Amino acid sequence: MRTDILRKTALTAAGLAFTGGAIAAPVTAVYAADKPTTSATADRKHGERELGVRYEAQPNFYYCGPAAARNALSVQGKDINVDAMAKQMGTTEAGTNSINDITPVLNKETGKDVYRSVEIREPKADDKQTDKLRADVVKTVDEGRAVVANIAGTATDTDGNTHSFEGGHYISVVGYRDGGQTVKIADSADPDQASYWMTTEALADWIATRGYTA
Repeated sequence: MRTDILRKTALTAAGLAFTGGAIAAPVTAVYAADKPTTSATADRKHGERELGVRYEAQPNFYYCGPAAARNALSVQGKDINVDAMAKQMGTTEAGTNSINDITPVLNKETGKDVYRSVEIREPKADDKQTDKLRADVVKTVDEGRAVVANIAGTATDTDGNTHSFEGGHYISVVGYRDGGQTVKIADSADPDQASYWMTTEALADWIATRGYTA
């Protein structure tokens, strides 16, 4: 096992099998976010903001890293070829190694040092790490950008649905509400579950042993 626990594969075939084959074949779907806007919808009084996403599902089981980055950049009106990003990230059938391979690609399209990688090395996020994630999501979304996170394991959304990626996965965080207590996720794995809400605490534990970029 590598000593750097952040550098784990993104979405392996074994991980896909665990999910019940959410992506049985290449799938591509493009549609607007639940609240389509040219930039974002916001209600600062109630502490919520949601970015408009031009969602696209990943075309194969190992492209979750490039697809998450592509969906994240779409909130800024950027349309980046997912194959080109995969090449820049060094993505193979084993996935994309870590969030540290995502950050430089986002910065190439957004600006030098705009995105920075944040690691949660422990198997469970503590209060300080959860608070930082919450603050980073609010700040990044308020600036009109999406967060990209490397997650692993199983998490439950606010509707009670479970999302399992034991081999690892990448997602985009494109909105928040309740002052950042709850976040909206754009997930490239399955267009039938393209987006869902999750508590920030649950997301932090989902990211644990890996990292995110904001």
